[in-house]
Amino acid sequence: MGDSKAILYIIDNLLWISWHDSAWIPILNPTNVMDYFQSTTNPFYDRTCNNEIVKMQRLNMEHLSSLTGLEYMLLHVQEPILYVIRKQHRHSASAVTPLADFYIIAGVVYQAPDLGSVINSRISTTVNHLQGAFDEARTYSRYHPSKGYWWEFKETESKDLEDENKKSQKKNSKDKAKEESSSAFQRHRVNILLADLAKKFPLKSTPFPASNTQLPEQRISVEDNAKVEVKVEVKTEPQGHKPPPEKKPRLG
Repeated sequence: MGDSKAILYIIDNLLWISWHDSAWIPILNPTNVMDYFQSTTNPFYDRTCNNEIVKMQRLNMEHLSSLTGLEYMLLHVQEPILYVIRKQHRHSASAVTPLADFYIIAGVVYQAPDLGSVINSRISTTVNHLQGAFDEARTYSRYHPSKGYWWEFKETESKDLEDENKKSQKKNSKDKAKEESSSAFQRHRVNILLADLAKKFPLKSTPFPASNTQLPEQRISVEDNAKVEVKVEVKTEPQGHKPPPEKKPRLG
Protein backbone atom coordinates (compact mmCIF):
# COMPACT_ATOMS: atom_id res chain seq x y z
CA MET A 1 0.00 0.00 0.00
CA GLY A 2 2.79 2.43 0.84
CA ASP A 3 4.57 1.85 -2.49
CA SER A 4 1.35 2.32 -4.48
CA LYS A 5 0.65 5.61 -2.71
CA ALA A 6 4.17 6.81 -3.48
CA ILE A 7 3.75 5.90 -7.17
CA LEU A 8 0.42 7.73 -7.35
CA TYR A 9 1.99 10.79 -5.70
CA ILE A 10 4.82 10.84 -8.26
CA ILE A 11 2.33 10.54 -11.13
CA ASP A 12 0.13 13.34 -9.76
CA ASN A 13 3.10 15.58 -8.99
CA LEU A 14 4.21 16.88 -12.40
CA LEU A 15 7.49 18.16 -10.95
CA TRP A 16 8.80 14.58 -11.00
CA ILE A 17 8.20 13.85 -14.68
CA SER A 18 9.24 15.14 -18.12
CA TRP A 19 7.94 14.65 -21.66
CA HIS A 20 9.33 14.86 -25.18
CA ASP A 21 8.56 13.75 -28.74
CA SER A 22 11.67 12.85 -30.70
CA ALA A 23 9.99 13.50 -34.06
CA TRP A 24 9.42 17.19 -33.24
CA ILE A 25 12.78 18.05 -31.67
CA PRO A 26 14.75 18.71 -34.91
CA ILE A 27 12.10 21.10 -36.29
CA LEU A 28 11.12 23.07 -33.17
CA ASN A 29 10.85 26.86 -33.63
CA PRO A 30 8.76 29.70 -32.16
CA THR A 31 5.98 29.20 -34.73
CA ASN A 32 5.27 25.52 -34.01
CA VAL A 33 6.33 25.18 -30.36
CA MET A 34 2.72 25.68 -29.16
CA ASP A 35 1.54 22.90 -31.48
CA TYR A 36 4.30 20.71 -30.03
CA PHE A 37 3.16 21.51 -26.47
CA GLN A 38 -0.51 20.79 -27.34
CA SER A 39 0.26 17.20 -28.30
CA THR A 40 -2.25 14.64 -27.02
CA THR A 41 0.51 12.64 -25.28
CA ASN A 42 1.81 15.62 -23.30
CA PRO A 43 0.78 15.14 -19.61
CA PHE A 44 1.29 18.87 -18.90
CA TYR A 45 -1.41 19.95 -21.36
CA ASP A 46 -5.02 20.26 -20.15
CA ARG A 47 -7.35 19.54 -23.07
CA THR A 48 -10.22 21.46 -21.45
CA CYS A 49 -8.42 24.78 -21.99
CA ASN A 50 -9.46 27.58 -24.35
CA ASN A 51 -6.54 26.78 -26.66
CA GLU A 52 -8.24 23.50 -27.54
CA ILE A 53 -11.53 25.32 -28.28
CA VAL A 54 -9.82 27.82 -30.59
CA LYS A 55 -7.92 25.00 -32.28
CA MET A 56 -11.09 22.97 -32.90
CA GLN A 57 -12.84 26.03 -34.34
CA ARG A 58 -9.79 26.78 -36.48
CA LEU A 59 -9.58 30.32 -35.18
CA ASN A 60 -6.55 32.52 -34.68
CA MET A 61 -4.90 32.35 -31.25
CA GLU A 62 -5.55 36.07 -30.86
CA HIS A 63 -9.15 35.17 -29.99
CA LEU A 64 -7.94 33.79 -26.63
CA SER A 65 -7.99 37.31 -25.16
CA SER A 66 -11.75 37.48 -25.74
CA LEU A 67 -12.43 34.25 -23.82
CA THR A 68 -12.37 33.56 -20.08
CA GLY A 69 -10.99 30.46 -18.46
CA LEU A 70 -7.88 28.30 -18.64
CA GLU A 71 -5.35 28.98 -21.40
CA TYR A 72 -1.69 28.51 -22.38
CA MET A 73 0.56 31.19 -23.89
CA LEU A 74 4.14 31.42 -25.12
CA LEU A 75 5.84 33.62 -22.53
CA HIS A 76 9.53 33.62 -23.46
CA VAL A 77 11.71 32.42 -26.34
CA GLN A 78 15.47 32.01 -26.34
CA GLU A 79 16.41 30.24 -29.52
CA PRO A 80 17.39 27.64 -30.35
CA ILE A 81 16.68 25.47 -27.29
CA LEU A 82 14.71 27.38 -24.62
CA TYR A 83 10.96 28.10 -24.65
CA VAL A 84 8.80 29.11 -21.67
CA ILE A 85 5.01 28.49 -21.72
CA ARG A 86 2.66 29.81 -19.04
CA LYS A 87 -0.58 28.26 -17.84
CA GLN A 88 -2.98 30.96 -16.65
CA HIS A 89 -6.62 31.70 -15.90
CA ARG A 90 -8.06 34.64 -17.81
CA HIS A 91 -10.73 36.72 -16.08
CA SER A 92 -10.98 39.45 -18.72
CA ALA A 93 -9.03 40.86 -21.63
CA SER A 94 -6.57 42.55 -19.24
CA ALA A 95 -6.79 40.42 -16.05
CA VAL A 96 -5.11 37.02 -15.77
CA THR A 97 -3.88 34.83 -12.89
CA PRO A 98 -0.70 32.76 -13.51
CA LEU A 99 -1.05 29.11 -12.44
CA ALA A 100 2.15 27.37 -13.61
CA ASP A 101 5.12 27.75 -15.92
CA PHE A 102 6.60 25.10 -18.22
CA TYR A 103 9.97 25.26 -19.94
CA ILE A 104 11.21 23.35 -22.97
CA ILE A 105 14.96 22.71 -23.15
CA ALA A 106 16.28 20.86 -26.19
CA GLY A 107 12.77 19.54 -26.87
CA VAL A 108 12.18 18.16 -23.34
CA VAL A 109 9.25 19.66 -21.42
CA TYR A 110 9.47 20.25 -17.65
CA GLN A 111 7.25 22.01 -15.15
CA ALA A 112 8.95 24.88 -13.34
CA PRO A 113 8.70 24.40 -9.56
CA ASP A 114 6.77 26.90 -7.50
CA LEU A 115 8.36 28.88 -4.66
CA GLY A 116 6.97 26.59 -1.96
CA SER A 117 8.41 23.50 -3.63
CA VAL A 118 11.81 25.17 -4.04
CA ILE A 119 11.95 26.19 -0.37
CA ASN A 120 10.80 22.74 0.73
CA SER A 121 13.47 21.06 -1.39
CA ARG A 122 16.22 23.37 -0.13
CA ILE A 123 15.21 22.86 3.50
CA SER A 124 15.08 19.08 3.06
CA THR A 125 18.52 19.08 1.47
CA THR A 126 19.93 21.30 4.24
CA VAL A 127 18.47 19.12 7.00
CA ASN A 128 19.84 16.01 5.31
CA HIS A 129 23.34 17.48 5.15
CA LEU A 130 23.14 18.70 8.75
CA GLN A 131 22.08 15.25 9.92
CA GLY A 132 25.03 13.74 8.09
CA ALA A 133 27.37 16.32 9.65
CA PHE A 134 26.09 15.55 13.17
CA ASP A 135 26.44 11.80 12.56
CA GLU A 136 30.00 12.32 11.36
CA ALA A 137 30.86 14.58 14.31
CA ARG A 138 29.45 12.02 16.76
CA THR A 139 32.07 9.50 15.63
CA TYR A 140 34.87 11.84 16.82
CA SER A 141 33.35 12.58 20.24
CA ARG A 142 34.97 10.90 23.23
CA TYR A 143 34.14 10.81 26.95
CA HIS A 144 35.97 9.63 30.06
CA PRO A 145 34.84 10.06 33.69
CA SER A 146 38.16 11.62 34.70
CA LYS A 147 38.60 13.84 31.62
CA GLY A 148 35.09 14.75 30.47
CA TYR A 149 34.33 15.28 26.78
CA TRP A 150 36.86 15.92 24.01
CA TRP A 151 37.33 15.52 20.26
CA GLU A 152 39.53 12.87 18.69
CA PHE A 153 40.00 13.37 14.95
CA LYS A 154 41.42 10.69 12.71
CA GLU A 155 44.76 11.40 11.09
CA THR A 156 45.74 10.19 7.64
CA GLU A 157 48.79 8.05 8.30
CA SER A 158 50.27 4.96 6.78
CA LYS A 159 49.32 1.52 8.01
CA ASP A 160 52.77 0.89 9.47
CA LEU A 161 52.62 3.98 11.64
CA GLU A 162 49.11 3.11 12.74
CA ASP A 163 50.20 -0.40 13.74
CA GLU A 164 53.14 0.97 15.71
CA ASN A 165 50.96 3.51 17.45
CA LYS A 166 48.44 0.84 18.37
CA LYS A 167 51.14 -1.36 19.87
CA SER A 168 52.65 1.49 21.86
CA GLN A 169 49.22 2.59 23.06
CA LYS A 170 48.45 -0.91 24.30
CA LYS A 171 51.72 -0.98 26.25
CA ASN A 172 51.27 2.46 27.74
CA SER A 173 47.56 2.08 28.51
CA LYS A 174 48.22 -0.17 31.50
CA ASP A 175 50.85 2.19 32.93
CA LYS A 176 48.67 5.25 32.37
CA ALA A 177 45.71 3.59 34.04
CA LYS A 178 47.81 3.20 37.20
CA GLU A 179 49.30 6.69 37.06
CA GLU A 180 46.09 8.58 36.26
CA SER A 181 44.77 10.59 39.17
CA SER A 182 41.56 12.47 39.64
CA SER A 183 41.19 15.58 37.49
CA ALA A 184 39.45 18.87 38.24
CA PHE A 185 36.42 17.71 36.30
CA GLN A 186 36.18 14.48 38.31
CA ARG A 187 36.65 16.25 41.64
CA HIS A 188 33.97 18.77 40.73
CA ARG A 189 31.50 16.02 39.85
CA VAL A 190 32.27 14.11 43.04
CA ASN A 191 31.73 17.22 45.14
CA ILE A 192 28.34 17.77 43.52
CA LEU A 193 27.30 14.16 44.18
CA LEU A 194 28.45 14.32 47.79
CA ALA A 195 26.56 17.58 48.34
CA ASP A 196 23.38 16.03 46.93
CA LEU A 197 23.78 12.97 49.17
CA ALA A 198 24.35 15.20 52.21
CA LYS A 199 21.11 17.05 51.47
CA LYS A 200 19.12 13.85 50.99
CA PHE A 201 20.60 12.02 54.00
CA PRO A 202 21.62 14.58 56.66
CA LEU A 203 23.66 13.37 59.63
CA LYS A 204 21.76 12.92 62.90
CA SER A 205 23.48 14.25 66.06
CA THR A 206 23.55 11.57 68.79
CA PRO A 207 24.60 12.35 72.44
CA PHE A 208 27.72 10.57 73.59
CA PRO A 209 27.74 8.84 77.07
CA ALA A 210 29.64 10.60 79.84
CA SER A 211 33.00 9.06 80.57
CA ASN A 212 35.95 9.75 82.82
CA THR A 213 37.96 11.74 80.42
CA GLN A 214 41.06 13.66 81.20
CA LEU A 215 42.41 16.70 79.53
CA PRO A 216 45.61 16.36 77.57
CA GLU A 217 47.48 18.43 80.17
CA GLN A 218 46.35 16.15 82.99
CA ARG A 219 47.38 13.07 81.00
CA ILE A 220 50.87 14.48 80.51
CA SER A 221 51.29 15.30 84.23
CA VAL A 222 50.17 11.82 85.29
CA GLU A 223 52.59 10.18 82.87
CA ASP A 224 55.46 12.35 84.13
CA ASN A 225 54.71 11.49 87.78
CA ALA A 226 54.63 7.79 86.93
CA LYS A 227 58.05 8.07 85.40
CA VAL A 228 59.51 10.08 88.31
CA GLU A 229 58.22 7.76 91.02
CA VAL A 230 60.80 5.16 91.95
CA LYS A 231 60.14 2.37 94.33
CA VAL A 232 62.62 2.51 97.20
CA GLU A 233 63.20 -0.69 99.15
CA VAL A 234 65.01 -0.69 102.54
CA LYS A 235 66.62 -3.93 103.49
CA THR A 236 66.50 -4.57 107.26
CA GLU A 237 68.23 -7.40 109.13
CA PRO A 238 66.52 -9.36 111.90
CA GLN A 239 67.51 -8.51 115.52
CA GLY A 240 68.25 -12.15 116.53
CA HIS A 241 71.58 -12.19 114.72
CA LYS A 242 74.67 -10.84 116.54
CA PRO A 243 77.64 -9.26 114.88
CA PRO A 244 80.80 -11.33 114.71
CA PRO A 245 83.23 -10.86 117.60
CA GLU A 246 85.98 -8.42 117.11
CA LYS A 247 89.46 -9.85 116.78
CA LYS A 248 91.97 -8.57 119.38
CA PRO A 249 95.57 -8.16 118.45
CA ARG A 250 98.05 -10.47 120.16
CA LEU A 251 100.69 -8.94 122.45
CA GLY A 252 104.03 -10.51 122.13
